[in-house]
Amino acid sequence: MTDATAPITQDVLTLPRKLPEGGRINLVGLTRDQLREALIAAGTPERQAKMRVGQIWQWVYHWGVRDFAAMTNLAKDYRALLADRFEIAVPEVVTRQISADGTRKYLLRIAGGHEVETVYIPEDGRGTLCISSQVGCTLTCSFCHTGTQRLVRNLTAGEIVGQVMVARDDLGEWPEPGQGSTGDRLVSNIVLMGMGEPLYNFDAVRDAMRVVMDGEGIALGRRRITLSTSGVVPEIARCAEEIGCQLAVSFHATTDEVRDRLVPINKRWNIETLLAALRDYPRLSNSERITFEYVMLKDVNDSDADARRLVRLIAGIPAKINLIPFNEWPGAPYRRSDWDRIEAFADIVYKAGYASPIRTPRGEDIMAACGQLKSATERARKARPRTGDEPRPGA
Repeated sequence: MTDATAPITQDVLTLPRKLPEGGRINLVGLTRDQLREALIAAGTPERQAKMRVGQIWQWVYHWGVRDFAAMTNLAKDYRALLADRFEIAVPEVVTRQISADGTRKYLLRIAGGHEVETVYIPEDGRGTLCISSQVGCTLTCSFCHTGTQRLVRNLTAGEIVGQVMVARDDLGEWPEPGQGSTGDRLVSNIVLMGMGEPLYNFDAVRDAMRVVMDGEGIALGRRRITLSTSGVVPEIARCAEEIGCQLAVSFHATTDEVRDRLVPINKRWNIETLLAALRDYPRLSNSERITFEYVMLKDVNDSDADARRLVRLIAGIPAKINLIPFNEWPGAPYRRSDWDRIEAFADIVYKAGYASPIRTPRGEDIMAACGQLKSATERARKARPRTGDEPRPGA
């Protein structure tokens, strides 16, 4: 584990605009069709709407501009109309922490005063952004720190896209207005592996990823985006058909008895049901494999027998197995598997014909590693009695 004395830097960032008050519509997160409808409703002539969508889209998502007055290829009176009716708002950065290994964790405040965490993990001049889809989580996976935080609400598509925009702000990744992309992508990949279960917020996640993948804006290809689910079986096929990104599954166990304890959603859709859905996954191929995520828990799921059972279970599914050394958190009921045990497990999986990379823990010194995310506000609220009005999954 990273030395607890490793240096941490923390500061507060000021965004160009915080979430404003009032009745204006936030353009961030609207799909092209939704943006077109909003512009027409605000008075844009229908014959001009497609062109205006393209112009505004480029300003917001290619150049990262937040001020309508700076959109100089629009007429001055039209810019005034836009400023009166709309806003370009992203989450407010409360704190930014930088790990000794360069990982950045952002605590973001969204509407209602709620907070979520987003993590940027740099790697050789590029980087992966881990984004959240819900405030809290409803799944209560016993090894996951986020799972100890009650579900507060789903994020909107704008709040999901806004996480990407905030990271690009901080990294200085937007090109200068009027210029094309430099080709250097600091945010080169996105993983929906932060707080929440993405498939319990399907529509907002789908719309947000359509914005992110659009070739005239942020322009991340679908193969650069990975959605991780704990196994919401009814939505798995929709993920391929309506989003088209890469799929990862939080698997973590090879028997229903153990998975019921680690990933309680297994009581609803057990291993057999989940694997049947994965075998029918519309995009399944040798070039688009499913990633099975498997957290290594000492004396729980890390035996040679578990490794052999795992490869038997996934037989016939084009896949790779991501082995994740358990990232500990205060009060965690598990310990990380010994390194030689993880390597022995990986060797069995590899010899069975599956890639079995061992994920290098990143950002542990700032609680930014996989399974460690939990907003500071909700940590403080954990002792409060529950009111009984928590939203249902997907609400």
